[in-house]
Amino acid sequence: MESALYGADGFFVRSAPAEHFRTSALASPLFAGALATLLVRLDEALDRPARLDLVDVGAGRGELLLGILAALPDDVLRRVAPVGVERAPRPGGLPGRVGWADTPPAGVTGLLVATEWLDNVPLDLVEIDEDGRPQYLRADLTPSGEPLDAADAEWLDRWWPVRDLPPGARAEIGLPRDLAWAAAVAGVERGLALAVDYGHTLGERPPLGTLTGFRDGREVAPVADGSCDLTVSAALDSLEHDLLLDQRQALHLLGVDGRRPPLALASSDPAGYVRALARAGAAAELTDPAGLGGHRWVMRWV
Repeated sequence: MESALYGADGFFVRSAPAEHFRTSALASPLFAGALATLLVRLDEALDRPARLDLVDVGAGRGELLLGILAALPDDVLRRVAPVGVERAPRPGGLPGRVGWADTPPAGVTGLLVATEWLDNVPLDLVEIDEDGRPQYLRADLTPSGEPLDAADAEWLDRWWPVRDLPPGARAEIGLPRDLAWAAAVAGVERGLALAVDYGHTLGERPPLGTLTGFRDGREVAPVADGSCDLTVSAALDSLEHDLLLDQRQALHLLGVDGRRPPLALASSDPAGYVRALARAGAAAELTDPAGLGGHRWVMRWV
């Protein structure tokens, strides 16, 4: 998974995410606008620091960062220091004020956001054998016969118990993801770390795991050769957090609402009604519980 996604010829090194799938950050400017609203509220809570950091982990080609910057009021924008974190090289065309790094920075005062990053953190999969024991899977998804090391076994025992799973069931060891998230959070001195991703919690773990491949907007076989995205849903409750919210709830709190505008507006202001209707449609996509609205927001205050 590491080499297939982030190696010299890895999927995310040579491909822009926007070419292959539709994320919340790419679906509508309303998502970036909601995060801009969150950053403004956070700025007030932090007593308007002279430098307000905005860090996007898993930044793709900087689309979300630019969207947030475009939605900020001038008095906040002047103090914002934006940084994209991505394993791919800095994309061309980014404004000079936008920093670029391959690891999350330290000393952050402000907002660190990671949108659909955690599902691409490389990790190990296991399959239950006929004797009820978990075995690591190889890259070709066949059992290796290797016993688990102590740290992986401890993580499974706490967060994805396999003792009652039938032979052939799979689990995903989220320890590398937990450590990656903890390292990103550790860089925040004052502010909020926010991860937005799809996932599950204890009691709703999928019995066959969640490993999936994506390419060109379609689900494909998860082949670890760099030809496709390899994604694994997050065990969200194992991540360091203070609050878990559904995206639908979170966006409603930030003013994104998918309700239709009143029909009376169509008579008094037809153009305004069309604009409001388009906004409502975009908001409905972001908040649909069967789609992007089913994502969770993992929030950690510092």
